[in-house]
Amino acid sequence: MSEPHVIIAGGGIGGLATALTLQQIGVKFTVFEAVRELAPLGVGINIQPNAVRELGDLGIGPEALDTVGLPAREWALVGLNGNDVYSEPRGLQAGYRWPQYAVHRGRFHMLLHRILMERAGAGVIRLGHKVTGYEHNGDGTVTALIQRADGTLLRETGTLLIAADGIHSAVRATMHPGQPPIHWGGAIMWRGTTLGKPIRSGASFVGLGTHRQRVVFYPISHPDPQTGLATINWIAEVTVDKDEGRYGNGWFRPVKVEDFAHHFADWTYDWLDVPDLLRRSDVAYENPMIDRDPIPTWQDGPVALMGDAAHAMYPTGSNGASQAIMDARQLGAAMLEHGVTQAALRAYDQKFCGPISELVLRNRGAGPFGLLNIVDERCGGEFDNIDDVVPPEERNAFVAGYKSAAGFAVEQLNNAPPTIVPHARLRRIVEPDLI
Repeated sequence: MSEPHVIIAGGGIGGLATALTLQQIGVKFTVFEAVRELAPLGVGINIQPNAVRELGDLGIGPEALDTVGLPAREWALVGLNGNDVYSEPRGLQAGYRWPQYAVHRGRFHMLLHRILMERAGAGVIRLGHKVTGYEHNGDGTVTALIQRADGTLLRETGTLLIAADGIHSAVRATMHPGQPPIHWGGAIMWRGTTLGKPIRSGASFVGLGTHRQRVVFYPISHPDPQTGLATINWIAEVTVDKDEGRYGNGWFRPVKVEDFAHHFADWTYDWLDVPDLLRRSDVAYENPMIDRDPIPTWQDGPVALMGDAAHAMYPTGSNGASQAIMDARQLGAAMLEHGVTQAALRAYDQKFCGPISELVLRNRGAGPFGLLNIVDERCGGEFDNIDDVVPPEERNAFVAGYKSAAGFAVEQLNNAPPTIVPHARLRRIVEPDLI
C-alpha cells in the first residue's frame, strides 16, 4: 500500500480516542463498529487527570467536557456507620494541573463521535461492521475479517489493526485462542441515576459500606440553577457466592429497583437516604463485575489490542475509560517515533502490557476500595475514630500506591512531558524487515 492505513476494530471510547489521535498526527484510518447506530448508552464514569490531560491535547477541554459532566472535587470512603474512612481532594483541588471529570458515559462517547465527524468526516466510521478476526499477509500487512449487519462478509486490508472491540473482543480471541473465559468474582452491580442535591463538596465521589456490600455515588452533571438538583450516578453492589455460568458472558440489562433495594433497606443516615436514592431512580441496570485474566502480550505482528480488549478491569479504580484514552495516545506517540509499523506496536506493548496487567489484578483485589476491606476486617466497618483502626499513614500509603500504579500520582503526572507534542505529524518510516 502506498499510504499507511490503520484499521480500528470498535467505535467505543477507546476506538474513537485512537481515531482522534491518528487524525491529529496525520495517519489514515477507518473505524469498523458492530452496532448500526451509536447511542448514548451507560451511566456514570470518571475520567482521571492523566486522561483529561490527553483530551486537552486533543483539543477537547473543559468547555466541551462540562457539557457531559463536571469536575470532581473529592474522593471519599465511608464506613457502615457513616463515619469517614478516608477523604482527599481530587483534580485541581489536589494540586493536579488538570481536573478529574465525572461524566455520563454515553454523552461523553457521543461527544467524541461528534468531534471526530467534524474533523475527519462521516466516512471514517462504518457502522454495522463487526471485525470477527484477522489474517496475516506475506507483505507484513493484515486483513481484517468483517461481518456486516446484513450477514455478508468483507475483507479489509490495512497496515495495522488496532483492536478496540471490548471485553468480548474477537481480535483478542484470534490472538489468544486458548484464553480463559471472562472472570467473575461474585460481585453484582446495579447502576442508575437519580436527580438529587449533591452532598459534601458538591462534586464528591463517595464509597459507602464494605467489600461485601457497598454503594458508590457521585454527580455527573452540574446542578440546575433553579432547583439545585444534579444527576447523581449510583452503583449498588453485593458480593454473593459464585454461581458459575450465571454471569459467564456478562450483560447489562434493565431491572426494577425493588428487585435489589432490599439489600440496602436500612442504609439511612442524617446526610444520605440510600433507599430513597435508589427508589427515585429514573433507570436501573444490573450487571456483573467482570474482567479478564492478563495475557503475556497485546501484540501479534501488525495487530495490537487496546482498551477493554487488552485489559478489561473491575471499575473499582475508576480507571477503565481513562486507560483506554492513555492507550490511544501511547499508540499515537509510538507511531510518531517508529512510523505506522510493527515496531510502533512493540513499543506500545512493551511500555503498557506489563504494568497495566498488574493494575487489572490490583483492581480485582478491590483497588483503592481495599481500604474498606481492611476496616471491615479490623472492626466490621463500624468505628468512632478511624485512626484507632487504620492509622493515617497506612491509609495515605494505600491510596498513594494505587494512584502511582494507575499513572496519576500528582507529581508524576504534573512533571511528565506531553505524550504527543503539539502539532506533531507522522514522518514516513518503513518496517526494516519489509524493505
